Amino acid sequence: MPGGRPRSFDADTALDRALEVFWRHGYEGASLADLTAAMGINKPSLYAAFGNKEELFGKVLARYLDGPGGYAAAALDAPTGREVVERLIRGAVDLTAGEHTPHGCLCVNSVHACGPDARTVRQDAIAVRKAGEAALRRRLEQATDLPSRYEPATLAALVHTISDGIAVQAAAGRSRDELRQIGEAALRALWD
Repeated sequence: MPGGRPRSFDADTALDRALEVFWRHGYEGASLADLTAAMGINKPSLYAAFGNKEELFGKVLARYLDGPGGYAAAALDAPTGREVVERLIRGAVDLTAGEHTPHGCLCVNSVHACGPDARTVRQDAIAVRKAGEAALRRRLEQATDLPSRYEPATLAALVHTISDGIAVQAAAGRSRDELRQIGEAALRALWD
């Protein structure tokens, strides 16, 4: 039995375009019309290739974590706890206030801007955030240079709170230079 028509679009390019729409508008703010227009496909093609909107978002979220948000996993490889935290905070500024990306964070926006009908999407974004914080906690447990006033779990939660705040401020229009200054002040407050 023949398998149907071959795709007339590049799935990776379509996912990148969907990522930008979700990142810019949030899950609920991204309409199917916005998504299909950006992706250059029609609704039946979207459903056939990516599933429904929720399934598409799951694929986009994974792409975000492996792509633009990948700085967070890479930061965990830094040799010291301070360098890990520096890379995370500076990476948050670069990602959320970048010149060529939507401002804010896909995960943060999805956690805060989803209503009851998007509960699964919200839970997925929360799970991603919790997993990132847990990975940071485990990495900080190995560090020998933490300030004595912080337990690894507390410091991990604090760094995630700072990063989330940076994302919210970026989405609200604060400039990249202002956010860099804020990030540097946060680093001094954590380690000095």
